[in-house]
Amino acid sequence: MRAGLAGVAALVACVLAACGGVTPSSAPKAVAASGSPAAVPAGLEQFYDQQLQWYPCDDGDDVEQTEDGTFLCAVAEVPLDYSDPAGQTIQIALKKRPATKEAVGALFVNPGGPGGSGLTLVNSVDGHFSDDLIAAYDVIGFDPRGVGASTAVDCLTDAELDADRSGQGQTPAADLSAEQAQAQLVQHTADYEAACEQRTQTPGLLDHIDTVSAARDLDVLRALAGEEVLTYLGYSYGTYLGATYAELFPSNVGRMVLDGAIDPTLSAGEMSLGQAQGFENALRSFVEDCQAGNGCPLNGGVDNGVKQVRDFLQRAATSPVPTSDPDRPLTYSLAEDAIIGVLYQDESWSVLAEALNQAMLQNDGSTMLYIADLLASRNTDGTYSGNGDEVISAINCLDYPVAGDPASWQAEAEQLKQASPTFGADLAYSDLYCQTWGHASTRERAEIHASGAAPILVVGTTGDPATPYQWSQALAEQLDSAVLVSWEGNGHTAYGRAGSCVTAAVDAYLLAGTMPQDGLVCSGRE
Repeated sequence: MRAGLAGVAALVACVLAACGGVTPSSAPKAVAASGSPAAVPAGLEQFYDQQLQWYPCDDGDDVEQTEDGTFLCAVAEVPLDYSDPAGQTIQIALKKRPATKEAVGALFVNPGGPGGSGLTLVNSVDGHFSDDLIAAYDVIGFDPRGVGASTAVDCLTDAELDADRSGQGQTPAADLSAEQAQAQLVQHTADYEAACEQRTQTPGLLDHIDTVSAARDLDVLRALAGEEVLTYLGYSYGTYLGATYAELFPSNVGRMVLDGAIDPTLSAGEMSLGQAQGFENALRSFVEDCQAGNGCPLNGGVDNGVKQVRDFLQRAATSPVPTSDPDRPLTYSLAEDAIIGVLYQDESWSVLAEALNQAMLQNDGSTMLYIADLLASRNTDGTYSGNGDEVISAINCLDYPVAGDPASWQAEAEQLKQASPTFGADLAYSDLYCQTWGHASTRERAEIHASGAAPILVVGTTGDPATPYQWSQALAEQLDSAVLVSWEGNGHTAYGRAGSCVTAAVDAYLLAGTMPQDGLVCSGRE
């Protein structure tokens, strides 16, 4: 889930110049938007009582003050360790896109990741969220602890991140024995953690960027925004953050939409298996779409086209493809990142077809490199706008305990390779990854019920490669008050890209408190 929602949306914007539902079984129900004032957790009064100072800012990736701007920014203070509220504090950066009409309240948003920037998502709400939604709500994004403009994790210099993303010093897992692949992963993790420990300026931060702590931050932000209950739209990992919030603060849940859900019961290995299957299926759908158009470099049917992509990646592993930057050829790792990143949204598939044509037939990887860089928030001057690639491991290693043993890890690896001959080997050993991280997880994988929470709307996409549809089904089943809306389509998440049926269902809930009937199925983009 490295390619965040905002990053893929940016790809569509930078490169690219019918809905139906099931018959309702019962009438939609209206849901109250707020209740009694939420209680302040004992010992945290100083954080809940602070006053946010909003000031003008622009559409950058930080919260720097400007003389004027479309947006407003602020910084909140929260405890590093909620078990020690009198101890060290950290900062959380917020950005608000004020409602275009009189605001009915604040809508908090999270784009996923983990490590995605809520500030960046707020920059792109125009054209992504409906006009009615941005007319009614102040849309507030925040960088979770450890991320971006908040007190942040720092692991690598820009040059080191370039080298890491290119796979420098790494051999594709498919070319290694089981023992070699495991040893390479363990060493890479240990080296990466040591780099994070050395460069992260805030002592103890790497022990406290877990999702439970981020959810507790979110409740502080809710209160500081003057909201009695939380109105929230979370994508991808943002659904896990939202569900965790609902479990911790069920009485503070207002109108919550979780789009592209994560099943909180899954281990890291089970997550990787679902994604491996999802991206292999998405690749096949892409090849079919590519071959139906003009200029596709893949021929001979879907199976043969997929094999050609696989062969291209293997060639890039031994002979990187030249690009317009002689110092940065297109390596196996960068090519794979570009392909997987574009598979997140089928609106961008024509871009991938053109990039593959250039790389495979013209021996020019420039467009593929551009895509990989854009999705990694790399600027043309070689700097990086965010730290998503760095912080994702640090957060996941606190959320996912190490599980299994060498035998189970190898069995898992073989299962992944069978499920995804193209990507499976590189997603293997996820349950092993955090073994040498040095910051142990304190959370067990378990169902989330959020008993007592207001109704929660879960949205799932049947062809979602990053958060497979069955994960949305699972979360909707677990949550006591959930309603599931399904979109029959390809790509990651639905709201903002799936057409009027999904938009109408989500907007009706967020704007009027009217929940759709459980089991609504949408299709098409009209």
